Amino acid sequence: MVCEKCEKKLGKVITPDPWKTGARNTVESGGRKVGENKALTAKKARFNPYTAKFDECKICRMKVHQVGSHYCQACAYKKGICAMCGKKILNTKNYRQSST
Repeated sequence: MVCEKCEKKLGKVITPDPWKTGARNTVESGGRKVGENKALTAKKARFNPYTAKFDECKICRMKVHQVGSHYCQACAYKKGICAMCGKKILNTKNYRQSST
């Protein structure tokens, strides 16, 4: 669960998505150029296991699966917040959610 502002910070996949509508990495959506080598052009969004540091979730102290995120996916969904910046996205007042 990520807000619109933080969606730009997400990493991009090298291979094109077979589900074309709504994909960010296809030629039709404008997210990818024809003949582009993503391994060379996407250095800032690419995952590097040697320099990337996985932070802990600010709520449950579990390791976060994505670089740059401050909340794990489970806590972000439960609270209705963005996993990267913590901004409130969804009103979860009338939702019936389990405590785990």
